[in-house]
Amino acid sequence: MHSYFKKKYVIPVLASAFLFVGASFKNDFFEIAKQIEIFTTLFKELNTNYVDEINPGDLMEKGIKSMLVNLDPYTVYFNEQDVLQFKINSTGEYTGVGAMIAQEDNLLVVREVYKDFPADKAGLKPGDKITVVSGITLATLKGDSSELLKGSKNTRIPIQFNRQGKTLSSEIVLDEVIIKSVPFYSMIDSKTGYIVIEHFSQKAAQETKTALENLKKQGATQIVLDLRSNPGGLLNEAIDICNLFVPKNEIIVTTKSKIEKHNAVYKTTNEPVDTEIPLVIIVNGRSASASEIVSGALQDLDRAVIIGSRSYGKGLVQKQIPLTYDTQLKVTISKYYTPSGRCIQALDYAHKDKNGLAIRTAEKNYNAFKTRKGRLVYDGGGILPDVVLAEAQENIAIEQLLKNDAIFNYVTKWYYKNPNLGSTTPAITDSDYQDFKQFLKSDKYAFDTETTAALKNTLAVAKEEKIDAAIQAEYNQLLNAIQKSQQELLDKNQEQIKNLLVTELIKRYQYQEGYYQYAIQNNSVIKKGVAILNDRTAYNKIIKL
Repeated sequence: MHSYFKKKYVIPVLASAFLFVGASFKNDFFEIAKQIEIFTTLFKELNTNYVDEINPGDLMEKGIKSMLVNLDPYTVYFNEQDVLQFKINSTGEYTGVGAMIAQEDNLLVVREVYKDFPADKAGLKPGDKITVVSGITLATLKGDSSELLKGSKNTRIPIQFNRQGKTLSSEIVLDEVIIKSVPFYSMIDSKTGYIVIEHFSQKAAQETKTALENLKKQGATQIVLDLRSNPGGLLNEAIDICNLFVPKNEIIVTTKSKIEKHNAVYKTTNEPVDTEIPLVIIVNGRSASASEIVSGALQDLDRAVIIGSRSYGKGLVQKQIPLTYDTQLKVTISKYYTPSGRCIQALDYAHKDKNGLAIRTAEKNYNAFKTRKGRLVYDGGGILPDVVLAEAQENIAIEQLLKNDAIFNYVTKWYYKNPNLGSTTPAITDSDYQDFKQFLKSDKYAFDTETTAALKNTLAVAKEEKIDAAIQAEYNQLLNAIQKSQQELLDKNQEQIKNLLVTELIKRYQYQEGYYQYAIQNNSVIKKGVAILNDRTAYNKIIKL
């Protein structure tokens, strides 16, 4: 397309974004108009005169995203494809392949396959690397290759993929895919019900209500609600889930903004299912936003015992603003506060350190608040559980192994060495763990912490400055010391890492449901939740009944 038409397409989008943002700048319309005119003129002249061919759409999108990145990570621009993905995340419904797929090195890597959906029917497995889609070699493409896997229902998409060094072919037939907010619920024992909420899409509250009512019919007199690694979602769904356990007209969350119309008080509006049933909620460091509204509100109202590890600390509220050409701006408009008055936001994006990173609120600066029955709770750092469990916390070793995909890739290797376990629970032996440690020594899956990365960067700079020979001996000594400490970390956290390996393996053989069936009987954090519920004296003491 000629650059003239591309410019006409993109500039109005920018103008809309600036006009909206400008409304927050004290209505200084002259300054807004001036800056828009400068930017429009610059963009036009750059596109006309730059020595190489410019893609105006790509350039403008980078400009918009660069402008927003200095605010907070939740204020973002959505192009047309992003808007579609956002709708999928909000509704949990879409036409697609039914798998979690990530783009890595211009290939599409299958991370998880959902049972009986298109990817599963096509024979795909976690660890498969899709190399060709509809005759198009992905290695030659730029941009998001996953777009090639989208289309209408019953669209047939031929693919080639690499599995353990072999090239295989298949065909994916797109179909309607429903990703449930509540993927699993079950009785743990004769009186304890267990409900997992993975995210807060449009049907989260209804799915949770159905699970709760069915578990009560099965004899549940106490509930474990698992919000671990739930990144959040729709605010109204979080309020309605709280409403299942607390009466009508209870304040759940308050939002406060510098713009009056964005201030709001959100109350429960329905009749509850059960206001008395004992309730334990599990959170961890990846439980965020709506998860923190549910856990924070029910903690403040002394309605549940919270266990696990400190939650993420996202107390910011966003709103989607439609722009031109089916694009959107998702912008932070306010902060939310739990019933006691806490804002649990952990990072202060208004103040940055010397590296331009948001400053984390120091624990000494947390403010104290009181729950309805007078228990002390604090703001500024996520939701601190009533019972903090060491095994629920991710230390540096766990974080790096997950970040580097070491666990995922080792499990892929282990799975194909043991393909016929079926419903048998896989076990990671001590011999397997030694093999895993050896696996980590390969360059591709090196167990690199930030310290190791910084040290290697120092040597790289030293080579550029031609002083590496002078420090090589000291470098090797320090690197060996760091690697020794890393091996000690692996030994210290052996049981927790083994559990992560087994968890990933069970998903390979028995899908997501198989993992949850295993977890309700074997996961130590879930077991602790059941133990607290079974000790009613201890439970009542925690929430001051």
